[in-house]
Amino acid sequence: MALVRAGLHRLATVAGAVASTMTEVGRAGAYTARTFGSPAGLRGIAVEWAWLAAHMAVYPAGLLREQLVESGDGYRTDPLPPERRSLVVTDVEAAGIPILLVHGIMDNRSVFTVFRRALRRRGFGTVHAVNYSLFTGDVRTAAHELRTHVERLRERTGADRVHIVGHSLGGMIARYYVQRLGGSETVDTLATLGSPHSGTLSAYLMPTALAAQLRPGSELLEELTLPVPGCPTRFLVVWSRMDQMIVPQRNARLVHPDLHVEQYELRDVGHLSLPIDPRSVHWVVSALARSDHRRHPFRRGQPAGAPGSSAFGRRSSPAS
Repeated sequence: MALVRAGLHRLATVAGAVASTMTEVGRAGAYTARTFGSPAGLRGIAVEWAWLAAHMAVYPAGLLREQLVESGDGYRTDPLPPERRSLVVTDVEAAGIPILLVHGIMDNRSVFTVFRRALRRRGFGTVHAVNYSLFTGDVRTAAHELRTHVERLRERTGADRVHIVGHSLGGMIARYYVQRLGGSETVDTLATLGSPHSGTLSAYLMPTALAAQLRPGSELLEELTLPVPGCPTRFLVVWSRMDQMIVPQRNARLVHPDLHVEQYELRDVGHLSLPIDPRSVHWVVSALARSDHRRHPFRRGQPAGAPGSSAFGRRSSPAS
């Protein structure tokens, strides 16, 4: 009888979890339908499909390994009129920090075509994109490989610290490196674009070990909630209420009591379009162009509330 009762209890627990998940999916689905049906949502869909087509065209070139090329001059500002010149890099120290770009799942460095150009135009001299294997099956393994890339970049450039920008899975790989592999000692700023910091229900659609790590409550995500006192790395988090890959969308936010986090919220940008959206690109690039961020007034683990941060919507929703 005890075994029967234990079995029934486990069954009830599983049934409750399934019911809760289905309810969450239903609420998120209804919210997504409302978002996609708005004029801004329709524009976002159009941009997402247009970028998908353009991205597929440049995808083959992105499969090639990029050679690290330093540019001491960066983007020339002398031909620009004064009002435009003032919009470029104003902080020489910040511009000298190398930037590493890390793509998402089943993608490659070509997803950063627009983002890289924006960084170059802003005056950053060293911007390097890396490709990890399309068959990556473990975030931890990929994070160890990322550490090798970072060390190689630092050795080639002589820099003490680097910035990292990660899209989707790339942001999670970089976050694991920062929090669990000592990357906080070398990563000045980590920017994530549409990364499932609290997991995504869409990962249940993929029966792989990697997808299991991205499900809410996974062992890996629980590991990332562990304390990291004194972590000096600044986190820039971009998330969208129209992200079709992160379900619920609010899971792309990052809240951790030990981390310095600034967040930027968008309503009408799809998952693939986050690295090309002008607002997203401008916000991240402008933040990277500041070297005095350690004096910023944001509380650890909390969204930014200062001018320049986005604060769309105060209503309760599956994405909020």
